[in-house]
Amino acid sequence: MADPISTLAYAFAALFVILDPLLSVPIFTSMTQGQSSAEVNRQALIAVVVAGFLMYLFLFFNFFIFGTLGITIASFQIAGGILLFLLGLQMALGIDIGRTKEHTHTAAGVVIGTPLLCGPGAITTVLLLAEDNGMFITAVAIALTLAATFLVLRFSFQIQHILGVTVTEILGKILGMLVAAIAVSIIADGIVGLLQEYGSIYSFALTMGG
Repeated sequence: MADPISTLAYAFAALFVILDPLLSVPIFTSMTQGQSSAEVNRQALIAVVVAGFLMYLFLFFNFFIFGTLGITIASFQIAGGILLFLLGLQMALGIDIGRTKEHTHTAAGVVIGTPLLCGPGAITTVLLLAEDNGMFITAVAIALTLAATFLVLRFSFQIQHILGVTVTEILGKILGMLVAAIAVSIIADGIVGLLQEYGSIYSFALTMGG
């Protein structure tokens, strides 16, 4: 059996890379510029609450959601992996894919919470971690990741001041490459899962036909 501490550390690292709060630092600071410290705290809290709500929702009710919609985990992996790969390209290359300016008129916390922090990639990662490591380890990893994310957002102005815009952007691009690599792995796992599903259906059909 794997060491629980090592498993938890891996789950935390995977979620932290996927959520990538450092990428949200420049956006969060620009959207909360001129606001009081209390309001910055509130917006950071809103962001992690929104992201946490979505992740825990899919962690505990994914079977009900997928069953109602008729979606398999494999198909969700592929769809989430593709969107995550596009997000990784966006982060690494600094290009905008389907992003609009409308978020500037929306509460920073909500926009940062989703889709910047918790999008299809984060949800897919939660499902994969739960399947491999169990719900308890994944739930604790989510809580730790949200706590770390809150600290990053809460002190985003200080982080950007210390690191500088250039270093922050470089870190965002490096993390973008990691996100794209994780996305490729997720897509590959989804394809394997689909092939296994169709293989099982084909074998069942042959058995019934025989």
